[in-house]
Amino acid sequence: MVKIIAEIGINHNGSMEECKKMIMLAKVAGCHYAKIQKRNPDVCVPEHQKSKRRNTPWGEMSYIEYKHKIEFSEEQIKELCEFSKSIGIEFFASVWDCDSVKVMAKYTKVGKIGSASITDLELCKAAREAFDYLIVSTGMSTEEEIEACVDACNPDVIMHTNSTYPCPVEDLNLKYIHWLENKYPNKEIGWSGHEYGLGTTFAAVAMGATWVERHITLDRNMWGSDQLSSINPDGLIKLIKGIKEIEKAIQYEPAPR
Repeated sequence: MVKIIAEIGINHNGSMEECKKMIMLAKVAGCHYAKIQKRNPDVCVPEHQKSKRRNTPWGEMSYIEYKHKIEFSEEQIKELCEFSKSIGIEFFASVWDCDSVKVMAKYTKVGKIGSASITDLELCKAAREAFDYLIVSTGMSTEEEIEACVDACNPDVIMHTNSTYPCPVEDLNLKYIHWLENKYPNKEIGWSGHEYGLGTTFAAVAMGATWVERHITLDRNMWGSDQLSSINPDGLIKLIKGIKEIEKAIQYEPAPR
């Protein structure tokens, strides 16, 4: 069975209400997991960017103020985990720093290292120690850097991705799924997509991806850097339906004799 992650990411814009709506959407559509991103902005935002001014829906503010505004506190994380459990879907996060690993590990045993972070081997090792089940994405690194990450944290799932938001289909290189399958035969291989449309995600499943992650949104016209590379509610429902049909279509059962 293909495991499907609804990546809310930062599309909630710091709103608990919007995040819960997207968690509920993920559940109703048939996803197995709902995921956000968890950071300590004081650690993750480079010093030279912290004071830069940015126009936001809440007015002009420094970049570090904006990043704090859209970040959930530990109390909110606990509430989101409890809400998800109450409706029957598992909630977790991509962790961007060791502080976030410590917070998330209190409430979930699943964690992910996003493609931008797999060269942070200290973070990779901390996540491996903290979570029972660890996922990594490969989209921003060389083959050597991917190998170093796998050696450092022995992930359970390795996801192929291209971290362009949104990514042109000609740059997806889906055959890399087969490369990862052959190179890491004892790992589950997945696809984390940031492309327009659903066809290439369906292709990834047909090519053997056993995990799928797509960014979701309630409205692609909402403010935020990831909204345009996300799929809306109708798209998510179509995605789940299509994956289930593909799973049925590729099942092999010997003909009766």
